[in-house]
Amino acid sequence: MPAPTPAVRVRRVYDPPAPDDGVRVLVDRLWPRGLAKADARIDEWPKALTPSTELRRWYHGPGEGGYDEFRRRYEAELAAPEAAAALDRLRALAKTAPLTLLTATKHPETSHTTVLQEELAT
Repeated sequence: MPAPTPAVRVRRVYDPPAPDDGVRVLVDRLWPRGLAKADARIDEWPKALTPSTELRRWYHGPGEGGYDEFRRRYEAELAAPEAAAALDRLRALAKTAPLTLLTATKHPETSHTTVLQEELAT
């Protein structure tokens, strides 16, 4: 029987680090406002996995795009070679230790973090 895969979870970067966070990975393109780097305790910051500036602006801009279309566009960005390599690296990490994806977004359930969490589970 194979060993269970360690968990991949999503937390807000503003929450204090927890002892069971494992590898803490910032998955936002921009550094979170008002957060000191020492307080964040970030282990990895793979910017290649973050939504492009253009996609972020489209999703959060005037008239806001829908989540399903955002998800489709973001999955296409994740297929790019640099992003795919970064995703493979996190998949490897997730097999050996708990992984916590950190974001400043107020609604992680309708953000890129949900897509990443699902991708890392495969």
